[in-house]
Amino acid sequence: MTISDPKADLLDYLQGARGAMLWKLDGLTEYDARRPLTPTGTNLLGLVKHLARGEFGYFGETFGRPSDAVARWPEDEQAWETWALPTESRESIIGLYRQAWAHADATIEALPLDAVGRVPWWGDGGEVTLHQILVHMTAETQRHAGHADIVRELIDGAVGLLSTSTNMPPSDAATWAAHRDMVERNAQEAARQRPGSTLSPAATA
Repeated sequence: MTISDPKADLLDYLQGARGAMLWKLDGLTEYDARRPLTPTGTNLLGLVKHLARGEFGYFGETFGRPSDAVARWPEDEQAWETWALPTESRESIIGLYRQAWAHADATIEALPLDAVGRVPWWGDGGEVTLHQILVHMTAETQRHAGHADIVRELIDGAVGLLSTSTNMPPSDAATWAAHRDMVERNAQEAARQRPGSTLSPAATA
């Protein structure tokens, strides 16, 4: 039987989510990498920037291991928002994210899973363990990878879980269009069958 290494397992899942985030930027124009695709402004490069700050913070300041990269970052209200300034290149933000990985991985390597840190804005005095932070940051990255999946699909229709495995059934545009139409018809029928339900304006147009 294979013996599991909890720290290695957690890091493996975190790294998989990290790689997925950067893969979603592949092949995009400068505009498409940055443009907002939801009413709240969700965009791919901004998600990467946000996650870089998260890793620097949770694996750095939390355990008394701050990074010089954070100290050098502009101290203004826009600096770590989830969008990229025109003066920030895609390469610099991706590079920053990779730098955050390296800083985080050094903390993960140096400390045991029960090492104690502090996240002041969390409850119970903010005391946390490295294990908790690894779980939290993996969940956070996977959550944003899900956002990235949808945003990328809205940009150019590209879908998939990983660069090495899309995890999608073989199909073509016509088949997916027919599938989507079928789902829409079923949604409309379900709304008609339930008292008090109404169709959205888009469904009745």
